[in-house]
Amino acid sequence: MDKICRECTGSPGHYDWLYLGFMAMLPLILHWFFIEWYSGKKSSSALFQHLTALLECSVAAIVTLLVSDPVGFLSIRSCKVLMLSDWYTMLYNPSPDYITTIHCTQEAVYPLYTIVFIYYAFCLVLMMLLRPLLVKKIACGLGKSDRFKSIYAALYFFPILTVLQAVGGGLLYYAFPYIILVLSLVTLAVYMSASEVETFKDLLVRKKRLVVLFSHWLLHAYGIISISKLERLGQDLALLALVPAPALFYLLTAKYTEPSRILSEGANGH
Repeated sequence: MDKICRECTGSPGHYDWLYLGFMAMLPLILHWFFIEWYSGKKSSSALFQHLTALLECSVAAIVTLLVSDPVGFLSIRSCKVLMLSDWYTMLYNPSPDYITTIHCTQEAVYPLYTIVFIYYAFCLVLMMLLRPLLVKKIACGLGKSDRFKSIYAALYFFPILTVLQAVGGGLLYYAFPYIILVLSLVTLAVYMSASEVETFKDLLVRKKRLVVLFSHWLLHAYGIISISKLERLGQDLALLALVPAPALFYLLTAKYTEPSRILSEGANGH
């Protein structure tokens, strides 16, 4: 069967943009997680670092779009994804004599595969240019060894994300909506349990808890929209009403699953 290599002239669909949005969110979410993890409860620098991380990823995304074809525009040309094998054309290089492999295949899902690597490279460069200066100026509440730990963490997770995209980009393309839903549900439950949130009043005690809750709701909504692919707008918007359901279910049932209560009731029963 003959194959013809053609230039990509189409535009990404809604699902393609949602996938790129997911891949763009990954480093930002990891930045925010490690900034919060290492900043300490009394540190006032966390907010500025969060904003800087958002600025880095936003500028990296804009620059990535500008340098992609067509150059200078916030739009890209792409080829339509038809099947999983489209992501791994390098596995289909021909061997006419069954000995010598001719490496001639091109990216069939252009630019969904390579554009993510370009974005991660810009994120890393901008982080190394901006974050150390900011942290050195404002992270006065942290020890010298703790100030740059969120940056060191990024130097670990960027290579991991790169390998993940290189090896599992096609799998992520089809599975990312479900990954978002599962991880956002699990992390929300873990956070509320660790923060000892059992009632609606507990949520209102600290603004940070509301920020975390609304952030997870946005991820829930993103996952639902990605699964539905916006094919039926009216029905899809109705599904967004389910976004608060997991948090409400947790708050309504948390008091019945408290370990101390279960142990005390068990002791009384005996």
